[in-house]
Amino acid sequence: MKLLTGEYCNTLDEKGRIMFPAKLKNEIESTSLIVTQALDHCLWLFTPEEWENLSSKIMESASPFNSKNRLVLRRLIAPAQQVEFDKSGRISIPQSLRDYASLAKDCVILGIDKYIELWDAESYRKYIAESDDSFAEAAEELNAISF
Repeated sequence: MKLLTGEYCNTLDEKGRIMFPAKLKNEIESTSLIVTQALDHCLWLFTPEEWENLSSKIMESASPFNSKNRLVLRRLIAPAQQVEFDKSGRISIPQSLRDYASLAKDCVILGIDKYIELWDAESYRKYIAESDDSFAEAAEELNAISF
C-alpha cells in the first residue's frame, strides 16, 4: 500500500453508501476496508492488513481486567466492521457507525498515511475551527523535526 493522503468531499446516499475517492482507491490493493469508531466522533477506515496490525497491538497490550482498557476495546475494537467496495467503487457505512459519526449527507474523507478518516462535513468544519489554537501548540511540539 502506498501513501494515503488527501482531503475529499463526497456525499452519502440514502442507503448509507459513499463513493470512495479514486485516488485513494487506487492506492489500496484490498477489495474491502475495516471501519470503526474513532476519536473526535469521526470514523477510521483501515485496510485489513493495517487493521490487523493495529488491533493485534491493542489486544496484546489491553487487559479485560482494566477499566480503561475495556473502554478502548468496547469503543474501538468491538464496533469495527468489514465493508466491501461495490462495482461502482462505493462502500456502505453501517447504520450504527453512521449514527456515531453523525453522518448525514455531506462528508469529508481524509487520507492520513496508513488510515482514512470519514467525517460529517459540518462536524469537520467545526472541529477545524475549534482546534485552531491547539493545532499551533501541537505543531510547536514537533520542533525536533527538520526537513
